[in-house]
Amino acid sequence: MSFLQFINVIGAATIRQLNFVGSLTMFVAQTIKTATSTQLKVHTVLGQIDRIGIGSLGITLITGTFAGAVLALQSYKGFHELGSDNLIGPIVALSMARELGPVLTGLMVAGRASSAIAAEIGTMRITEQIDALQTLRINVFQYLIVPRVLAGIIVLPILALFAIICGTVGGYTICIGKLGLNSEIFRIGLKNMVDLADIRGGMIKASVFGLILTTIGSYKGYFTDGGAKGVGQATTEAVVLSSILIIISNYFLAALLFGP
Repeated sequence: MSFLQFINVIGAATIRQLNFVGSLTMFVAQTIKTATSTQLKVHTVLGQIDRIGIGSLGITLITGTFAGAVLALQSYKGFHELGSDNLIGPIVALSMARELGPVLTGLMVAGRASSAIAAEIGTMRITEQIDALQTLRINVFQYLIVPRVLAGIIVLPILALFAIICGTVGGYTICIGKLGLNSEIFRIGLKNMVDLADIRGGMIKASVFGLILTTIGSYKGYFTDGGAKGVGQATTEAVVLSSILIIISNYFLAALLFGP
């Protein structure tokens, strides 16, 4: 590959990324404009809350419980050697509240809900159902996009709270049942080192993750092309991009909410 060919490849990739960022920004702006200037379809939002939230509750509970359990198990050796067994409970609870609860919830729901949103809207796009809605002068953003985005923002913090609780219970079970630690020490550590601000911060992060995964899923579905193959590609891209953005945004949110 010659130098000019290399420059062309880099330039083309840069242009594609800039086009994507611009297109996504306009999509988000249109979503916000629609949400603030049109009547909210409450029954549609409730339906999406049921699909995204209730449908994802099982995997959230399982993921949270075993994440807390394995965190307690892996933390035991180091803390026990230092004589700091009383810190295992707070470490498990803080990790679940600040990081593992919201992040794992976001990733699990992204794999389940973001892909489903992209597939559903993408199928509507390639079968020209969206064009038919626009022909009937139905606001597609009001009908399809806004309810899903609002549902994600509302329901992800609730799912994250369940994950935090289950993770703490899972860690408590391992500490008391397997590692033989004192249950009173575990509870005192939680009371002294974990406060409401930690849980509130985790739920704020989960709400942002809900915004990300529903927006990306809706965007990828809305701009799907290429038939059935395009739907599959949009679904995959929605999950991958949502997961990447959740991981990246988690750092900045952690620095903002919990940083020194």
